[in-house]
Amino acid sequence: MAFGDGDRAMGGSNAAGTMRFALHVMRGRWFMFFASILIMAAAGGTYIFGIYSKAIKTSLGYDQQTLNTLSFFKDVGANVGILPGLINEVTPPWVVLACGAGMNLAGYLMIYLSVTGRTSRPPVWLMCFYIAVGANSQSFANTGALVTAVKNFPEDRGVVLGLLKGFVGLSGAIFTQIYRAIYGTDNDGSELVLLMAWLPAAISLVFIPTIRIMPRPNAGAGPASGERKAFFLFLYASILLAVYLLVINVVELEVTSFPKSAYYVTVVVLLLLIFFPIVIVVKQELKTYIQPAPAPATTPASSSIVAITVVDDDEKTKSQPAEDDKSPSCLQDVFRPPARGQDYTILQALFSVDMLVLFVATICGIGGTLTAVDNMGQIGQSLGYPQRTISTFVSLVSIWNYAGRVVAGFASEYVLARYKVPRPLALTVVLLLACVGHALIAFGVSNGLYAASVILGFCFGAQWPLLFAIISEVFGLKYYSTLYNFGAVASPVGSYILNVRIAGRMYDDEARRQGGQTGGDLTCIGVRCFRESFLIITGVTLLGALVSLVLAWRTRKFYGGDLYGQFREVGMVGAAAAGGGGEVASSGVSDSDTKETSSSSESSNGNKVV
Repeated sequence: MAFGDGDRAMGGSNAAGTMRFALHVMRGRWFMFFASILIMAAAGGTYIFGIYSKAIKTSLGYDQQTLNTLSFFKDVGANVGILPGLINEVTPPWVVLACGAGMNLAGYLMIYLSVTGRTSRPPVWLMCFYIAVGANSQSFANTGALVTAVKNFPEDRGVVLGLLKGFVGLSGAIFTQIYRAIYGTDNDGSELVLLMAWLPAAISLVFIPTIRIMPRPNAGAGPASGERKAFFLFLYASILLAVYLLVINVVELEVTSFPKSAYYVTVVVLLLLIFFPIVIVVKQELKTYIQPAPAPATTPASSSIVAITVVDDDEKTKSQPAEDDKSPSCLQDVFRPPARGQDYTILQALFSVDMLVLFVATICGIGGTLTAVDNMGQIGQSLGYPQRTISTFVSLVSIWNYAGRVVAGFASEYVLARYKVPRPLALTVVLLLACVGHALIAFGVSNGLYAASVILGFCFGAQWPLLFAIISEVFGLKYYSTLYNFGAVASPVGSYILNVRIAGRMYDDEARRQGGQTGGDLTCIGVRCFRESFLIITGVTLLGALVSLVLAWRTRKFYGGDLYGQFREVGMVGAAAAGGGGEVASSGVSDSDTKETSSSSESSNGNKVV
């Protein structure tokens, strides 16, 4: 009986210990990062517009320019995140994620009802509103999850941005596989919109309690090697997922009849690969769970001062302006920004030359690659590719979109840390490579769309982590939520100029010249459909590369210094405070001042302890 009670007690103790560890894992920074991965993996539905755009065009009878106008409002919604940025400045991240989930469900559900004829045919402006609302949920997800992850891992921001934006890139291929397993390959794409309506919203709501700002344990020693190794493990897991998706797409392309039961198997394996990083999370959290507590203080409790700052009365008087001195106005302060790397205010950043140069480069680069991604369906159709192959192109763009984001995040971080290469220079290289992909489409090279989808998917993805890392490094993290979303505004601006006004209009002009009115929509066939527009886009992208080279020159000295030193200094203060043991973390205080002030809070020499 005693043994039975002991076994039950031991079993209860083990169960309680397991529960405590499970709670520790779910409350940790690494589980928060894993939750951010899942949210990002469901937040890229805007990148598969090429699959369901045909259903919209056919069912609603749009011409190409009208369809591209709809695509433009999709890009506006996906990238104009000023509202979630401002909300995130004053509320916790869960508010932003909840708002995004509601907008995602409402916007895409109304598109689904309109395309399938379950509601009366809406006017064009209302469809633009629906897709803008649905796509704007991506900005809310980015702001709530990605920005929070960057703040939780500030010294690894390039790696964090690359990984999370990489999963956004993979989301298109993930959606495609789940969609084919549920609805098959004969669907015109309308059911995909329904999947986009409920799945991202559900994932955001499930992980709302997890996404929050959390202090970094053991801060102060720079990027911990253990943490960096963990990020590489996440990278390897994501590469395995991307390779799997790539292989599945190639197999589906080669096999004439891919049975639906096979899709069930592929999706099960897909979900296992998506959730595999939880093993990395458990491993990382186990290190902090079993870490011994700090040693007790060996000095008297009265001397265990955590942090003191000595301020001399004379210095205090000098640091405070006289009452009759006039403080600079807010407008004057806008044009007197701090040094690069310090925390700019929102207006200081928006009116800076660096932001203007970066904005122009982004308009040229992302605007051009986004035009190619959004028109991939029509480009493939005009060049004579079958619909199944076109769907594969869109999925390939998604996979290489991921590759570009991850490679840009990790590679730019590596060359920056090792060789002090300015991150804007990496952006220049990416834009030059994008020119090759645009040229392949412009000249209609035989089977060149395979290579173009790879190059442009890679370049489109690579620009995002570079853009957001540059903003965080040059303008600081204090108002990163807002500045992050402002940088993304360049995407719809470029999309409107290059996609709607150039590519869409020229496509329709060529279709009318050919007399290509079929089934209520304009259809253009041949290389000429996109030749002139993509020659223009190639030139504009080359201009963007030159502009980003200017930014690389302007910031060369800044990137040659110690970018993340301030986080190590702050971390050392926090570590000293947590360590106790009579350690004193002081700011601007000499050893002698510390000794004098630690014995008493009042000093006879007129100094005050703050």
